[in-house]
Amino acid sequence: MSRTRDPDRLVLFTDAVVAIAITLLVLPLVDLVPEVKSHGGDAVSVISEHRQEIFTFLLSFVVIANFWLGHHRVFEHVRAYTPSVMRLNLLWLLTIVVLPFPTEIVGAFRSDRFTAGVYTGTILALSITQTAITWLVHGHKELENPDDPVGKRELVGSLLLTGLTAVAFLLASLVPGVNFYAMFLLLLSPVTMRVWRAMRPEPPRTGTGAQS
Repeated sequence: MSRTRDPDRLVLFTDAVVAIAITLLVLPLVDLVPEVKSHGGDAVSVISEHRQEIFTFLLSFVVIANFWLGHHRVFEHVRAYTPSVMRLNLLWLLTIVVLPFPTEIVGAFRSDRFTAGVYTGTILALSITQTAITWLVHGHKELENPDDPVGKRELVGSLLLTGLTAVAFLLASLVPGVNFYAMFLLLLSPVTMRVWRAMRPEPPRTGTGAQS
């Protein structure tokens, strides 16, 4: 049997790293202010001439926030973690802390297939690792809380998001002119899951922790 540990320490460490990564996103925007001033610009030009940098900051903030929320939902069902979960979680954190780098590339250079591919490829790696964690926990007696297991809907939703992200990556990096418009594919994930849930209602959970 694998050695298991209480997940609280892993979750706290993860939250701290995510907080640092999401804070790093704004630093390039902060540096713009003295740069614009040194070149004789005014406060309006900080915004009007750097819309792309602001857009990529907001986009990456939303991406990290949404994946953190997904990670949080998964670990609500975890009662212990193994070395395998820890290694996957470190890979997930690697993609999180790397994301400010392609964000800066996108903000600094003209959008093309390469920059869009680097950015969406990083998000794809993030989605794959999150799905791998969800897959590993789902149905694992040592890891999963028996009174509050990872539902099939959560696993399907994670797989769907990863599949859509893979398609977005291929479109962004291979099809000229698509670039970041491919990211709109990710909006299909919650819509598709709502339809799937309506067609396949989940039976009520049973167990000591279930709500009556």
